[in-house]
Amino acid sequence: MVRPFETNKLTPTSTPYEAQQSFTSVLKKSIENLNQSQVQSDIMTEKLARGENVDLHQVMIASQKASITMQATLEVRNKVIEAYQEMMRMQV
Repeated sequence: MVRPFETNKLTPTSTPYEAQQSFTSVLKKSIENLNQSQVQSDIMTEKLARGENVDLHQVMIASQKASITMQATLEVRNKVIEAYQEMMRMQV
C-alpha cells in the first residue's frame, strides 16, 4: 500500500534560529579543520628542519593540503562578503 506524502515532509521544519545554529556549527567545524591542517603542516615542517626521520614527500603533501584548504576558505569568505554586500545594496 502506497501512502500519500505528508505535507510536513515536503516543507522545511527548521526555524531561522536552527538554520543559523547549523550554519554556525558548519562554519566553526570548517575553521577548526583549516587550523588542524595548518598545525599539522607546521609540525611536519619543524620535524624536517630538525632533521628528524620524516619523509620529504609527506611534508610537501601536508603543506599543499594546508595551502589548498586556506585558499578554499578564503574563496568562501570572499563569496560570503560579496553576498552580504549585495544584500546591503538591495532596496527594501
